[in-house]
Amino acid sequence: MKDYHDQLHNYNTKPKVMLNRLFYIILLVMTMFSVFVLAILLYTIIRDSWGWFNWDFITSMPSRKAENAGIYSALLGSIWTIGLTALFSIPLGVGTALYLEEYSDKANHINRFIQLNISNLAGIPSIVYGMLGLAVFVRFLAFQRSILSGALTLTLLILPVIIVSSQEAIKSVPTNLKEASYAVGMTKWQTITGVVLPFSIPGILTGSILGVSRAMGEAAPLILVGAAGYINFAPKSVFDAYTTLPIQIFNWTSRPQAEFQKIAAAGILLLLIFLLTSNAIAIVIRNKYQNRID
Repeated sequence: MKDYHDQLHNYNTKPKVMLNRLFYIILLVMTMFSVFVLAILLYTIIRDSWGWFNWDFITSMPSRKAENAGIYSALLGSIWTIGLTALFSIPLGVGTALYLEEYSDKANHINRFIQLNISNLAGIPSIVYGMLGLAVFVRFLAFQRSILSGALTLTLLILPVIIVSSQEAIKSVPTNLKEASYAVGMTKWQTITGVVLPFSIPGILTGSILGVSRAMGEAAPLILVGAAGYINFAPKSVFDAYTTLPIQIFNWTSRPQAEFQKIAAAGILLLLIFLLTSNAIAIVIRNKYQNRID
């Protein structure tokens, strides 16, 4: 009887084991294909930028002559824009998430309506935010075609991502930790600052990294709010005209000369280095808080 049950068990589990192996092989092939395509793209970029990516390229201004063209103004414009975007979006996004999770009445129809729209805003195309930024920041508030208008537009773009990810991080805080905090006489604000935020910071930083990384590569909304394709001076204030790395790269790729295609590849390589460096710094900070919690 025991042998019969063992045979029946093996008979029932064999198709599941085969299906599991098949699924594993499919996922492995898809992953290897993605890595292969990425390796080809990186090889192409490095090959095309070879000889053009150097210190003079980073510290020189754009030029109509390929041999003299640099990316300094676009690099500074990206640092200004992304720095202001992070400064605006992270505190506002985390504060909104704290309100929705810790203070708002979830049964209230208005709060539920706000939550629904925040979730929907995360899927809106970036060009729509560019049109909104043009109408509100450039024209209505008269910030003109400045760094401030671009940063505020990108803030609107990534706010839903930061809010939703921060909410999920705050939800992950164990209820017994908050109850223990209240039990020793701490106020709600003390509980938030002493328990909720320290425990949820790794998740909040993860969402912030994703949001800011998306903003780094955006060009369409910035074109609409007036980022220029050619700037031969370094911006010195938030009200100056500007360009960014993606827009400068787009400008070079639209040129028919083969030399500008090589310079565009060097710009792409610099954008990747800029993106990976900023992400690495944020990940180190996140892991530091994670280790402190563990």
